[in-house]
Formats: sequence, C-alpha cells, structure tokens
Amino acid sequence: MQAPSNLLNTTDHSRDSAGFTYVYPVVSRRAGGVSIGINLNPNNACNWRCIYCQVPNLSRGSAPLIDLCQLEAELRTMLHQLVNGDYMQRHVPETARTLHDIALSGNGEPTSTRAFEQVIELIGYVKQDFNLPRQLKTVLITNGSLIHRAGVQAGLSRMALMNGEVWFKFDRALPAERLLINNVRMSLKKIQTHIQIAASLCPTWLQTCVFKLDGLPPSEPEISAYSDFVRQLLANAIPIKGILLYGIARPSLQPEATRLSAIDENTMLAYREKIEKIGLPVKLSV
Repeated sequence: MQAPSNLLNTTDHSRDSAGFTYVYPVVSRRAGGVSIGINLNPNNACNWRCIYCQVPNLSRGSAPLIDLCQLEAELRTMLHQLVNGDYMQRHVPETARTLHDIALSGNGEPTSTRAFEQVIELIGYVKQDFNLPRQLKTVLITNGSLIHRAGVQAGLSRMALMNGEVWFKFDRALPAERLLINNVRMSLKKIQTHIQIAASLCPTWLQTCVFKLDGLPPSEPEISAYSDFVRQLLANAIPIKGILLYGIARPSLQPEATRLSAIDENTMLAYREKIEKIGLPVKLSV
C-alpha cells in the first residue's frame, strides 16, 4: 500500500511544499526527522554549479534581497503548524514526527545573501516564542566559499549560541575533480582556511556527496587525496566534528544527470571505514 501523496518523504525536498517563498518542511534522512528549510535563494541562483544539484533552472549568481518580514511570518506560521497544530499528523510519516532542526539550505548558497546575520538573528528570536525541543539545531548547509565575509562570520558566532552546526561542503580533494563536480576553481589552501574559520566560530562538519560518474566511483587517487586533506586538518588542530558522508537519493536536474548513479551500500561502508581510521566520526546516509 502506497503512502498518501501528501506525506513528506526523503526523496522529495520540494521548496514550495508549504506554499511559502522562504520556508519549507522536509523529512531529512541525514537529520532523521523533520527539518524546517530556509530558502534564501528563491531565484535559483548559486555561485557554484554542482552536477548533482536538484535545483531546477539553476543559474550562477547570488541570493536576492530578502524580505525579512515575510520570512519571519512564514517561519512563525510553519512553527505554529508543527508545534501547536496537526501538521505532523497530516503530513509526516509516524516514524519521523520529531522536529530536528531549522536548516539554511534551499536553492543556492545561503551565505550569498547580504542579510545573513540578520536572518540568523531573526531565527533566534522567533524560536524563543515557541515550545521547542532543547536539542533543536540551527544548521547552515554551505559550500563555504563566502566564510570570509564579516556578516557571515557574525552570523556563525550567533548560530553557535543556538545549538548551531555548519555542514561545510567538501566533495572532492583533487582540483580537477572539484572543477568537474562543483564547477569551481578553489584551492585546497583556501578551503582549509575557510574550514578553520567556520570551525573556530561554530561546530562544523564536512559533508561529502559520493556517487558514480559515468559508471565509476571516486578514483583511488581521489580517495587518497581526500584522506590526506582530512589528516592535514587534524594535524593542524582544526576542530571539525566529523564527516557527513552521503549518496545521491534524489535525481539531479543538471545537464550531467544521466551520467550520475548511486554507489552501492558496501562501497559506501568501505569509504566510511577508511575515513574513520583517520580518527574522525562519520555519519553515513546512503
């Protein structure tokens, strides 16, 4: 028997499921419950173009001006429905009826908004008006490329006071692989500097998407380079919390979509084991 079509599920993270511009609920396989998404890029613009991205009509660019009053109204409405209403019973599978986090993610790089610090402040004071779980997280899902901005750093410092976490995208270590997967030219040195900044301000996890490209998983040289980079982070006492290792669960909407396929669970488990031997915890979502 199929689940009712109005139930949220891990394979559909539609940004308009609630009919809002900025706020959308999802069942997150990595979070293990309901995540309230904050989409600061309703214009589908991002400064990266990852080939596994599920955003339709993705374009290169930044977040538009954010209507903070509208964002606040949407967040309050969504929290009211989840905490005081019957939204969970009507739209969330029984096994996932826990509110896990408020996550800044959406259809592009959330830190590209110039109002990032104000958005974090807004989330903080709205949360105070609801009876929320003490462990409720505030999560930033980011490619980390704009961590150098003062407003972003101020926002991360505020997040740290709100049980915050940074999920810092790091998919590949070899330059040619990053160019192929993320369509960016960003040096490992700069990435390490940005990870160091993020981790010094707010608890930070690396998040890595692993998949087959043209039928092939990441190469041994790539896995070796990735492992070496993580070892270097530890050697430099950069306090990352661990690795969020995950595979593709939803179809890409980029031109390379037909070239991508999921990696089998045993291969993912082997990849996790290699990273754990370095000395970091790994949370695996296949």
